[in-house]
Amino acid sequence: MTSFLQLHLLTVYPPSNPNRDDTGRPKEAHFGNAPRLRLSSQSIKRAVRMSEPFQAGLAGHLGLRTKLIGNTVREHLEQQGLDSGKAREIAENVAKVFGKIEPKDKKDPAKVQGTTLAFISPEERTLALELADKAAAGETLPTDKDLARIVLRSADGAVDIAMFGRMLADNPGFNREAAVQVGHAITTHRALAEADFFTAVDDLKTREDDTGGAHLGDHAFGSGVYYLYVCVDCDLLVANLGGDKALAKEGVKALARALATTTPKGKQNSYANHPLAGYVRAEIGRKTPRDLTGAFLQAVKDGDEGRDMLEKSIIALEEMAGKIDTVYGLAGTPPKVMNVPKGEGSLENIIAFAATAVDLVETARDD
Repeated sequence: MTSFLQLHLLTVYPPSNPNRDDTGRPKEAHFGNAPRLRLSSQSIKRAVRMSEPFQAGLAGHLGLRTKLIGNTVREHLEQQGLDSGKAREIAENVAKVFGKIEPKDKKDPAKVQGTTLAFISPEERTLALELADKAAAGETLPTDKDLARIVLRSADGAVDIAMFGRMLADNPGFNREAAVQVGHAITTHRALAEADFFTAVDDLKTREDDTGGAHLGDHAFGSGVYYLYVCVDCDLLVANLGGDKALAKEGVKALARALATTTPKGKQNSYANHPLAGYVRAEIGRKTPRDLTGAFLQAVKDGDEGRDMLEKSIIALEEMAGKIDTVYGLAGTPPKVMNVPKGEGSLENIIAFAATAVDLVETARDD
């Protein structure tokens, strides 16, 4: 049976705009007959991947999402003394294993760029460079089918690829199913974007010139308590990492820490938003996963009960979890909770508990 780690987070965001739409406004959603503000799952996953817990804690075990692996190969060959034309030819032939290659750029004809933003593991990058070196030394490159078998891997030590998956349209046999599902975070209450009109002043302009600003603009922003749901298929995570349970544990720890401490960084310099999760609920078990967004189908409302919106959101979330457990049965082992308003639990306890989900995979397979 599959073992799941489920994380439910409530985070208070001050006035900010960490994730914008195509017009520059905070992203939105309509849920439960009320407008909400939203953070896309893509922006959250990007923030997690670029976070300090990931970059430092999983150094050497992270992939790269890039269209420019071919350019990396070309530059590597040129540094070895190969002429630019030959280096580009070899780089194109090696890089096409990750996706089709763009036509030559007239402004930069030496540049090698793919059409696909490919997720590439450290091992695959190394193998691509080694193959290019052999080609530069006069060896004939293998056929496309053999090239894929030489360079691509279906399981290796890239934790972010194991977690978030990848698709290679031209080599689907090396696709990876994501072991981590990340929901879109939405406010637990009704929330609308607001506008901030601002002026910028020219320091060298005198009163004699005029007293107006040198620039007029506006920023959109929003604030609120956001609910985020994340589900980890621990069996798939271990499988994607080639059975390396120790690395899977380190990945789960980094994920839990990053989710509680990291935010998408849109307009961060303008709003200095550095929120930390005010509530985290971690659940481990083998039952079918379930998110708790339904707790906020009726938008949380402000009132005079002596509790703020975060506290009310926590109450709604825990009540929904209890009702689901009553009807469907307990999700698994008793959950671990960090509750900042009550000063209960700790992030370190959540992280340690989350890592034990990988032990469940080990027990299930040893049985």
